[in-house]
Amino acid sequence: MSDTTPPIKAREAKTREDWLAQARTLSEALPYMRRHSGETFVIKYGGHAMGDDALARLFAADMVLLRQVGMIPLVVHGGGPQIGEMLERLKIQSTFIDGLRVTDQETVDVVEMVLSGSINKHIVSAINAAGGFAVGLSGKDANLIQAEKLRRTKRDPESNIERVLDLGLVGEPKEITPHILDFFEETDIIPVIAPIGTGPDGETLNINADTAAGAVAEAVAARRLLMLTDVAGVKGKDGALIPKMTASQARAAIADGTIQGGMIPKVETCLHAVERGVDGAVIIDGRVPHAVLLELFTEHGAGTLIVPD
Repeated sequence: MSDTTPPIKAREAKTREDWLAQARTLSEALPYMRRHSGETFVIKYGGHAMGDDALARLFAADMVLLRQVGMIPLVVHGGGPQIGEMLERLKIQSTFIDGLRVTDQETVDVVEMVLSGSINKHIVSAINAAGGFAVGLSGKDANLIQAEKLRRTKRDPESNIERVLDLGLVGEPKEITPHILDFFEETDIIPVIAPIGTGPDGETLNINADTAAGAVAEAVAARRLLMLTDVAGVKGKDGALIPKMTASQARAAIADGTIQGGMIPKVETCLHAVERGVDGAVIIDGRVPHAVLLELFTEHGAGTLIVPD
Protein backbone atom coordinates (compact mmCIF):
# COMPACT_ATOMS: atom_id res chain seq x y z
CA MET A 1 0.00 0.00 0.00
CA SER A 2 1.42 3.40 -0.97
CA ASP A 3 1.72 6.27 1.48
CA THR A 4 -1.07 8.14 -0.39
CA THR A 5 -3.63 5.29 -0.27
CA PRO A 6 -6.30 5.89 2.41
CA PRO A 7 -6.59 3.25 5.13
CA ILE A 8 -9.13 0.49 4.50
CA LYS A 9 -11.50 1.81 7.19
CA ALA A 10 -11.40 5.32 5.68
CA ARG A 11 -12.22 3.91 2.24
CA GLU A 12 -15.07 1.86 3.66
CA ALA A 13 -16.41 4.87 5.57
CA LYS A 14 -16.29 7.05 2.46
CA THR A 15 -18.09 4.39 0.43
CA ARG A 16 -20.77 4.11 3.10
CA GLU A 17 -21.25 7.89 3.08
CA ASP A 18 -21.63 7.80 -0.70
CA TRP A 19 -24.23 5.03 -0.46
CA LEU A 20 -26.16 6.92 2.20
CA ALA A 21 -26.10 10.09 0.09
CA GLN A 22 -27.41 8.17 -2.92
CA ALA A 23 -30.15 6.60 -0.79
CA ARG A 24 -31.19 10.01 0.57
CA THR A 25 -31.29 11.41 -2.96
CA LEU A 26 -33.54 8.59 -4.17
CA SER A 27 -35.80 8.96 -1.15
CA GLU A 28 -36.16 12.70 -1.66
CA ALA A 29 -36.87 12.20 -5.37
CA LEU A 30 -39.67 9.67 -4.79
CA PRO A 31 -42.52 12.19 -4.26
CA TYR A 32 -41.56 13.96 -7.49
CA MET A 33 -41.38 10.68 -9.39
CA ARG A 34 -44.86 9.76 -8.19
CA ARG A 35 -46.19 13.22 -9.02
CA HIS A 36 -44.79 13.19 -12.56
CA SER A 37 -45.53 9.56 -13.46
CA GLY A 38 -47.65 9.33 -16.60
CA GLU A 39 -47.00 12.97 -17.53
CA THR A 40 -45.38 14.14 -20.78
CA PHE A 41 -42.23 16.27 -20.76
CA VAL A 42 -40.81 17.90 -23.88
CA ILE A 43 -37.07 18.47 -23.66
CA LYS A 44 -35.32 20.77 -26.09
CA TYR A 45 -31.77 19.43 -26.32
CA GLY A 46 -28.95 21.47 -27.77
CA GLY A 47 -26.07 23.79 -27.06
CA HIS A 48 -23.00 22.74 -25.09
CA ALA A 49 -24.85 19.81 -23.51
CA MET A 50 -25.13 18.16 -26.91
CA GLY A 51 -21.56 18.91 -27.99
CA ASP A 52 -19.86 17.51 -24.86
CA ASP A 53 -19.54 13.70 -25.00
CA ALA A 54 -19.65 13.22 -21.22
CA LEU A 55 -22.73 15.44 -20.83
CA ALA A 56 -24.35 13.71 -23.81
CA ARG A 57 -23.98 10.32 -22.13
CA LEU A 58 -25.45 11.67 -18.89
CA PHE A 59 -28.36 13.22 -20.79
CA ALA A 60 -29.10 9.91 -22.51
CA ALA A 61 -29.06 8.05 -19.17
CA ASP A 62 -31.35 10.68 -17.65
CA MET A 63 -33.90 10.19 -20.44
CA VAL A 64 -33.87 6.45 -19.78
CA LEU A 65 -34.43 7.10 -16.08
CA LEU A 66 -37.40 9.36 -16.77
CA ARG A 67 -39.04 6.67 -18.88
CA GLN A 68 -38.20 3.98 -16.31
CA VAL A 69 -40.12 5.81 -13.56
CA GLY A 70 -43.19 6.21 -15.76
CA MET A 71 -42.62 9.67 -17.23
CA ILE A 72 -42.92 10.31 -20.97
CA PRO A 73 -39.97 12.29 -22.36
CA LEU A 74 -40.09 13.68 -25.90
CA VAL A 75 -36.73 15.02 -27.11
CA VAL A 76 -36.50 17.77 -29.73
CA HIS A 77 -32.93 18.57 -30.69
CA GLY A 78 -31.04 21.31 -32.45
CA GLY A 79 -27.71 21.27 -34.24
CA GLY A 80 -26.70 24.73 -35.44
CA PRO A 81 -22.92 24.34 -34.87
CA GLN A 82 -22.85 20.95 -36.59
CA ILE A 83 -24.76 22.36 -39.57
CA GLY A 84 -22.30 25.24 -39.81
CA GLU A 85 -19.34 22.84 -39.74
CA MET A 86 -20.81 20.67 -42.50
CA LEU A 87 -21.60 23.66 -44.71
CA GLU A 88 -18.02 24.83 -44.27
CA ARG A 89 -16.64 21.39 -45.13
CA LEU A 90 -18.78 21.31 -48.29
CA LYS A 91 -17.74 24.89 -49.09
CA ILE A 92 -21.35 26.10 -49.17
CA GLN A 93 -21.50 29.79 -48.38
CA SER A 94 -24.11 31.02 -45.91
CA THR A 95 -25.59 34.48 -45.79
CA PHE A 96 -27.39 36.00 -42.84
CA ILE A 97 -30.09 38.64 -42.47
CA ASP A 98 -30.35 40.12 -38.98
CA GLY A 99 -28.64 37.04 -37.56
CA LEU A 100 -30.91 34.55 -39.36
CA ARG A 101 -29.40 32.12 -41.86
CA VAL A 102 -30.85 32.41 -45.37
CA THR A 103 -31.60 28.82 -46.39
CA ASP A 104 -31.65 27.92 -50.08
CA GLN A 105 -32.29 24.43 -51.48
CA GLU A 106 -28.64 23.38 -51.31
CA THR A 107 -28.40 24.53 -47.70
CA VAL A 108 -31.64 22.89 -46.57
CA ASP A 109 -30.47 19.59 -48.05
CA VAL A 110 -27.42 19.77 -45.79
CA VAL A 111 -29.54 20.86 -42.81
CA GLU A 112 -31.82 17.86 -43.24
CA MET A 113 -28.87 15.50 -43.69
CA VAL A 114 -27.21 16.69 -40.49
CA LEU A 115 -30.30 17.05 -38.29
CA SER A 116 -32.30 14.02 -39.39
CA GLY A 117 -29.20 11.94 -40.06
CA SER A 118 -26.02 12.11 -38.03
CA ILE A 119 -27.20 14.15 -35.03
CA ASN A 120 -30.53 12.42 -34.62
CA LYS A 121 -29.07 8.94 -34.85
CA HIS A 122 -26.22 9.83 -32.49
CA ILE A 123 -28.75 10.81 -29.80
CA VAL A 124 -30.84 7.70 -30.48
CA SER A 125 -27.77 5.49 -30.21
CA ALA A 126 -26.72 7.12 -26.93
CA ILE A 127 -30.15 6.51 -25.36
CA ASN A 128 -30.17 2.92 -26.57
CA ALA A 129 -26.65 2.39 -25.22
CA ALA A 130 -27.86 3.69 -21.84
CA GLY A 131 -30.45 0.92 -21.71
CA GLY A 132 -33.44 2.68 -23.25
CA PHE A 133 -35.38 2.34 -26.48
CA ALA A 134 -35.29 5.41 -28.71
CA VAL A 135 -36.56 6.07 -32.21
CA GLY A 136 -35.48 8.97 -34.39
CA LEU A 137 -38.06 11.06 -36.23
CA SER A 138 -38.12 14.26 -38.20
CA GLY A 139 -41.05 16.59 -38.37
CA LYS A 140 -41.73 15.23 -41.85
CA ASP A 141 -42.56 11.75 -40.53
CA ALA A 142 -46.33 11.15 -40.41
CA ASN A 143 -46.75 14.91 -41.04
CA LEU A 144 -45.68 15.52 -37.47
CA ILE A 145 -44.71 19.17 -38.09
CA GLN A 146 -46.58 20.96 -40.87
CA ALA A 147 -44.98 24.32 -41.39
CA GLU A 148 -45.14 27.52 -43.34
CA LYS A 149 -42.37 29.87 -44.40
CA LEU A 150 -41.14 32.15 -41.67
CA ARG A 151 -41.89 35.79 -42.39
CA ARG A 152 -39.87 38.57 -40.86
CA THR A 153 -40.09 42.27 -41.58
CA LYS A 154 -37.61 45.07 -41.16
CA ARG A 155 -38.37 48.76 -41.00
CA ASP A 156 -36.02 51.14 -42.78
CA PRO A 157 -35.01 53.74 -40.17
CA GLU A 158 -34.80 56.55 -42.74
CA SER A 159 -37.91 55.97 -44.87
CA ASN A 160 -39.89 54.16 -42.14
CA ILE A 161 -40.95 51.70 -44.85
CA GLU A 162 -41.35 48.10 -43.69
CA ARG A 163 -40.08 45.38 -46.01
CA VAL A 164 -40.45 41.60 -45.91
CA LEU A 165 -37.23 39.62 -45.45
CA ASP A 166 -36.87 36.53 -47.63
CA LEU A 167 -35.14 33.85 -45.55
CA GLY A 168 -35.68 31.08 -48.08
CA LEU A 169 -36.59 27.63 -46.76
CA VAL A 170 -36.87 28.61 -43.10
CA GLY A 171 -40.16 27.64 -41.51
CA GLU A 172 -42.27 27.89 -38.41
CA PRO A 173 -44.78 25.30 -37.19
CA LYS A 174 -48.32 25.78 -38.43
CA GLU A 175 -49.85 22.53 -37.21
CA ILE A 176 -48.59 19.59 -35.15
CA THR A 177 -50.04 16.14 -35.83
CA PRO A 178 -49.26 14.32 -32.57
CA HIS A 179 -50.96 10.95 -33.16
CA ILE A 180 -47.62 9.26 -33.87
CA LEU A 181 -46.40 10.57 -30.49
CA ASP A 182 -49.55 9.24 -28.82
CA PHE A 183 -48.55 5.79 -30.08
CA PHE A 184 -45.19 6.00 -28.32
CA GLU A 185 -46.89 6.86 -25.02
CA GLU A 186 -48.18 3.29 -24.91
CA THR A 187 -44.65 1.89 -25.21
CA ASP A 188 -41.24 2.39 -23.59
CA ILE A 189 -39.93 4.11 -26.73
CA ILE A 190 -38.47 7.62 -26.44
CA PRO A 191 -39.05 9.74 -29.58
CA VAL A 192 -36.12 11.92 -30.69
CA ILE A 193 -37.35 14.61 -33.08
CA ALA A 194 -35.34 16.62 -35.62
CA PRO A 195 -36.86 20.08 -36.26
CA ILE A 196 -37.54 19.66 -39.97
CA GLY A 197 -41.03 20.39 -41.27
CA THR A 198 -43.08 20.02 -44.42
CA GLY A 199 -44.28 23.16 -46.17
CA PRO A 200 -47.63 23.67 -47.91
CA ASP A 201 -46.20 22.55 -51.25
CA GLY A 202 -44.33 19.59 -49.81
CA GLU A 203 -41.05 21.48 -49.53
CA THR A 204 -38.60 20.84 -46.69
CA LEU A 205 -38.38 23.67 -44.16
CA ASN A 206 -35.75 24.19 -41.49
CA ILE A 207 -37.32 25.14 -38.14
CA ASN A 208 -35.69 26.63 -35.07
CA ALA A 209 -35.43 23.85 -32.47
CA ASP A 210 -36.73 26.01 -29.62
CA THR A 211 -39.81 26.92 -31.66
CA ALA A 212 -40.38 23.31 -32.70
CA ALA A 213 -40.10 22.07 -29.11
CA GLY A 214 -42.59 24.69 -27.92
CA ALA A 215 -45.09 23.75 -30.62
CA VAL A 216 -44.79 20.04 -29.79
CA ALA A 217 -45.25 20.76 -26.07
CA GLU A 218 -48.43 22.71 -26.79
CA ALA A 219 -49.81 19.98 -29.07
CA VAL A 220 -49.35 17.19 -26.51
CA ALA A 221 -50.38 19.35 -23.52
CA ALA A 222 -47.04 18.63 -21.85
CA ARG A 223 -46.61 18.96 -18.10
CA ARG A 224 -43.35 20.79 -18.72
CA LEU A 225 -41.29 22.22 -21.55
CA LEU A 226 -37.61 22.08 -20.61
CA MET A 227 -35.25 24.26 -22.64
CA LEU A 228 -31.60 23.28 -22.21
CA THR A 229 -29.39 26.31 -22.84
CA ASP A 230 -25.85 27.49 -22.19
CA VAL A 231 -26.85 29.85 -19.38
CA ALA A 232 -28.12 29.26 -15.85
CA GLY A 233 -31.56 30.70 -16.62
CA VAL A 234 -33.14 34.14 -16.45
CA LYS A 235 -31.22 36.59 -14.30
CA GLY A 236 -32.43 39.75 -12.64
CA LYS A 237 -30.80 43.13 -12.99
CA ASP A 238 -28.65 42.26 -9.96
CA GLY A 239 -27.28 39.23 -11.80
CA ALA A 240 -28.99 36.71 -9.53
CA LEU A 241 -30.90 33.78 -10.98
CA ILE A 242 -34.69 34.16 -10.94
CA PRO A 243 -36.01 30.69 -9.98
CA LYS A 244 -39.67 31.29 -10.87
CA MET A 245 -41.70 33.83 -12.84
CA THR A 246 -45.32 34.17 -13.84
CA ALA A 247 -46.09 34.91 -17.47
CA SER A 248 -46.93 38.54 -16.70
CA GLN A 249 -43.69 38.96 -14.73
CA ALA A 250 -41.71 37.54 -17.65
CA ARG A 251 -43.38 39.92 -20.10
CA ALA A 252 -42.68 42.84 -17.80
CA ALA A 253 -39.01 41.78 -17.55
CA ILE A 254 -38.76 41.84 -21.35
CA ALA A 255 -40.40 45.26 -21.49
CA ASP A 256 -38.09 46.83 -18.90
CA GLY A 257 -34.92 45.33 -20.37
CA THR A 258 -34.19 42.79 -17.62
CA ILE A 259 -34.50 40.06 -20.25
CA GLN A 260 -32.66 40.97 -23.41
CA GLY A 261 -30.68 39.65 -26.36
CA GLY A 262 -30.84 35.95 -27.19
CA MET A 263 -32.81 35.21 -24.03
CA ILE A 264 -35.87 37.04 -25.36
CA PRO A 265 -36.88 34.48 -28.04
CA LYS A 266 -36.36 31.62 -25.55
CA VAL A 267 -38.59 33.27 -22.97
CA GLU A 268 -41.16 34.11 -25.64
CA THR A 269 -41.24 30.44 -26.66
CA CYS A 270 -41.88 29.52 -23.01
CA LEU A 271 -44.61 32.16 -22.75
CA HIS A 272 -46.29 30.93 -25.91
CA ALA A 273 -46.32 27.40 -24.47
CA VAL A 274 -47.66 28.22 -20.99
CA GLU A 275 -50.35 30.47 -22.43
CA ARG A 276 -51.54 27.57 -24.58
CA GLY A 277 -51.91 24.78 -22.08
CA VAL A 278 -48.42 23.73 -20.95
CA ASP A 279 -48.28 23.72 -17.13
CA GLY A 280 -44.82 25.25 -16.99
CA ALA A 281 -41.72 25.95 -19.07
CA VAL A 282 -38.19 25.91 -17.69
CA ILE A 283 -34.97 27.44 -18.98
CA ILE A 284 -32.12 25.40 -17.51
CA ASP A 285 -28.36 25.20 -17.91
CA GLY A 286 -27.57 22.13 -19.99
CA ARG A 287 -23.91 22.41 -19.03
CA VAL A 288 -24.76 21.21 -15.51
CA PRO A 289 -24.60 17.40 -15.19
CA HIS A 290 -28.08 15.88 -14.64
CA ALA A 291 -29.70 19.30 -15.04
CA VAL A 292 -33.02 17.74 -16.06
CA LEU A 293 -33.09 15.51 -12.97
CA LEU A 294 -32.21 18.42 -10.70
CA GLU A 295 -35.08 20.42 -12.14
CA LEU A 296 -37.69 17.68 -11.93
CA PHE A 297 -36.71 15.79 -8.78
CA THR A 298 -35.52 18.47 -6.34
CA GLU A 299 -37.27 21.25 -4.50
CA HIS A 300 -34.94 24.03 -5.65
CA GLY A 301 -34.93 23.08 -9.35
CA ALA A 302 -32.13 24.00 -11.73
CA GLY A 303 -33.20 27.05 -13.71
CA THR A 304 -36.03 29.53 -14.25
CA LEU A 305 -39.58 28.15 -14.22
CA ILE A 306 -42.19 30.19 -16.08
CA VAL A 307 -45.82 29.43 -15.17
CA PRO A 308 -49.21 30.83 -16.22
CA ASP A 309 -50.66 33.70 -14.18
